[in-house]
Order: sequence, then structure tokens, then C-alpha cells
Amino acid sequence: MRFARVDQSPVARWWWTVDRWTLSALLALFAIGVMLSMTASPAVAVRIGYDPMHFIKRHLLAVPVAVAIMFAVSLLSPRKVRHLSFILFSISMAMLAATLVIGMEIKGARRWINVGGLGIQPSELVKPTFAVVAAWLFAEQRRRPGFQGNLISAGLFVAIMAVLVKQPDFGMALVVAAVWFAQFFMAGLPFYWLGIGLAGGASMLFAAYEWLPHVTDRINRFLDPAAGDSYQVRRSLEAFVGGGLWGRGPGEGTVKSVLPDAHADFVFAVAGEEFGLIACVLIVGLFAFVVLRGLSRLLQEQDQFVLLAATGLLIQFGLQAVINMASAVHLIPTKGMTLPFLSYGISSMVALAFGMGMLLALTRRRLGGDEL
Repeated sequence: MRFARVDQSPVARWWWTVDRWTLSALLALFAIGVMLSMTASPAVAVRIGYDPMHFIKRHLLAVPVAVAIMFAVSLLSPRKVRHLSFILFSISMAMLAATLVIGMEIKGARRWINVGGLGIQPSELVKPTFAVVAAWLFAEQRRRPGFQGNLISAGLFVAIMAVLVKQPDFGMALVVAAVWFAQFFMAGLPFYWLGIGLAGGASMLFAAYEWLPHVTDRINRFLDPAAGDSYQVRRSLEAFVGGGLWGRGPGEGTVKSVLPDAHADFVFAVAGEEFGLIACVLIVGLFAFVVLRGLSRLLQEQDQFVLLAATGLLIQFGLQAVINMASAVHLIPTKGMTLPFLSYGISSMVALAFGMGMLLALTRRRLGGDEL
């Protein structure tokens, strides 16, 4: 793509101001996701009675849509990013609440609603939009001391957490809580509130362990693999060992034939078995690069809304990747969470593309006269 410096078209201004290194890393993750979908999905589809190409076709249809969304959103100014987030946050919150009434129950959880034959997980869109809305509320209270932005943000946070716990979806609740507390801390959260938040999180974890059998089972199996069925984790670890340094080769792995979610929650294990340790290090490096590169772009940022919103989006992106990969290598209890842009999951991919589009928009170098 070539544009003259004097070209003032929106796309040309975008090209000269966007962080092309971050954009390249994100596109590389999309490409790796397509490759892993092609090698991991057919075996999963056949095992559950679908056409071998079922998940591949859906993944290939979702990728250009997600890339287009990321590009379109990255063209926006910070003000338009904020306005769009408010609109989509309101819609996604209504849909999130609706999951408790009309949600589809899958594996004992009501996290999805059916819209036109497509299963949508509203919480995926709540994550990035709430990060931007909360950032504006925190920044606005600092700009206008009479405005109760912190209180409004806390109320929205409690509402989101209540629905996520009711579904239940503790992994999503953990990500939302981590992002919100990090943003609140950067905005000037008193230390005693931080202590209260940590105590509340520990209490929620203890309550979940005591009263929710599936949480109890996962934690017990993590602490003592002999305490229950650890089949998925064992096979995942065997895949990494079998892959060695360079992997067995594309299509030569066996873990995708036996793991129920090899194309989604355990796609990192497929990468380890078929492409080896070097490929896994490359994947980890790409995620780390996006986060660290984004943070480096914010070092000189003076606008608090941009700083808080972009930091929240980066924490969300990095934490989700860490949770997925750490689960696959048994560093934390297993948690059904997609690996950004690599796992199969249309709702997750589109929502992440929207979030990264906002990140690219917020971290663009704003030239003289550009709208904040």
C-alpha cells in the first residue's frame, strides 16, 4: 500500500498515523488462526457428525469480516470510538441480561443467545466496550470533579459481574474485573478500595469453590490430577511433548482427534504438537509484542481517556491469551476461553477485532487538527 504524504484522504491519513507494527502482528495472528483452523477443525467436525469443512468454512467467512471491522474502527477518532462504544455497550448489556431469560444452555451455562440461527455470546462484546466506557467515566470525573464517574462505573461493573456470575462465567468475570480494577487504579483508586476488591475477589473464588461443583472439580484436578478426570490436560501436555522442537508436521498430530475443543480452547496444544516449540514461542511472542508495543505507544500520551481505554484493551487482550495458553500447559485450572484470533469462535473473533480496531484508533499518531 502506497500513499503520498500530501494525500489527505481518510485512508491515507490512517496509513501514515496507524501503528503498522501492531497491525502487522495482528494480521499475522489472523493468518496463524486460519492455518490452525485448517489443521485442527476437520477432526473435531467429523467426531461430532459435521462435514469436515464445517468449522473451516465458518472460520474463513468470519476472518474477512473481522479484519474489515478492525480496519473500519481503526479509522475513527477517539471521540467516535467513545460514542460507538457507548452504543454497542448498551446493546450488548441488554443482550447479556437476556441470556438469563432466553439464553441457550450449553454445558450447564447460559452464555449464548440465538439470533437468526447464529449463537452469539454477548459478554464478548461487553468486554471491550465496557473498557472504553469505564475509561471515559474515570477520565470525566477527573476532568469534572462534580461528575460521579467513578460511582457510575462501579454500578455498571457490579451489574456486569452479577450477570456473569449468574450465567455462570467466572473466567469472563475475572477478565472484566482485572481490566476494570487496573483502569480504576490508574485513575486514582485509593489503596483501601484495592484491598476491598482483592478481598472480594478471593471471597468470590472461595464461594465458587464451595458451592459450584464444576469449579470445585476443576480446582481439585489442577491441585491433584489424581482427584478426578484430567484427560484433556494430560492429552494437551502429551501433545506438547510429542511435538518437540519442530513438531510432527501439519496435519500429523493426534490430539485434535481426541480433545473435544481442540479447535477452540486447546488450539495451542494443536500448534505445539504439529508445529513444535518454536511455533509456540512465536505465537507467545506475537501476543507479547502487541501488548508491549501498545503500551510503548502510550508512554507519551497526555489524554487520560485514551490512556485508560487503550491500556484496558491491551490488558484484556493479553490476559485472555495468557489464560488460554496457561490452561493448555496446566499452569492454571482449565478455563474455556478462546485464544485471540487463533481459536474458532465467531463472537470472540468479531469482538476482539472490534477491540483491536479501537486500540489501533486510540494509538494512532494524531496530527495537527485531528479530532480527539
